Amino acid sequence: MRRGIHLQPVMIISGIFLVSIILACIFAPLISPYGPNDQNLEESLALPSPVHLLGTDRMGRDLFTRILYGGQVTLTSALGVVILSAVIGIPLGLFCGYFGGWLDALAGRICDILLSFPTLLLAFVFVSGFGRSLANAVVAMGIMYVPMLMRLVRSLTLVEKNKVYIEASKSIGYPAPRILFVHIFPNCVSTILVQLALDIGYAILGLASLSFLGLGVQPPTADWGGMLDEGRSFLMINPLLALAPGGIIVLTVLSLNLFCDGVQQYLDPGERALPSFGKYEKKAIREKRHG
Repeated sequence: MRRGIHLQPVMIISGIFLVSIILACIFAPLISPYGPNDQNLEESLALPSPVHLLGTDRMGRDLFTRILYGGQVTLTSALGVVILSAVIGIPLGLFCGYFGGWLDALAGRICDILLSFPTLLLAFVFVSGFGRSLANAVVAMGIMYVPMLMRLVRSLTLVEKNKVYIEASKSIGYPAPRILFVHIFPNCVSTILVQLALDIGYAILGLASLSFLGLGVQPPTADWGGMLDEGRSFLMINPLLALAPGGIIVLTVLSLNLFCDGVQQYLDPGERALPSFGKYEKKAIREKRHG
């Protein structure tokens, strides 16, 4: 039997890890005495030491420092992808689900076309056509995430608009914008927030893939995907150059998925489980034996 959210150690651990990563990236200048682009060729490809916790890259830059500053770029970019998709996808899903008609049909066909192609493939085409830069990568990934979010919001709106309280709001004479944004949208927020949090993890992977292929963040800017690409050439000399950024990507995305799964179980009453009464049953049996 699954326990409540307050008893899930996996969710607690993942939440603590996420908070730690975010705080470490924010306070990177206070944690590390080095800058992300400070070079020292005399210490090129140095192994881990008290001076350089994870060693240095081929330019003598501190790897631990670049991971912290690269986290700022990666997490901020992933957040930008999610915000862009939310700004477009949420209102579009609300209007399509509530009004239907030609707008719903047109948006649905466009979403079908976009979803028929791999997300990263379309992002590659977009970035290649408009130029290699972080901004273009964020825009490309944000547009690619709109169809999935739009369909989620549309389905939630279809469920809510057929409920009694919406019929009552219409009978009172409330205008459609008020019904959409004051009554329907608040009842969909919890599910939307969980999906957006999951999308941050997917965006981290997508942006790291673009940077790994040289289509995202451009050198010398620190970025987890770009650092992974730089470090793969030196696996035999200092494996941490590739393992450290790759590991932080995996752990961050995994923690996001586990944390969002726990939140979803808490927000969905059907996913909750009643507390176990096993300890009370055992206590009653012991008392009966000794009684």
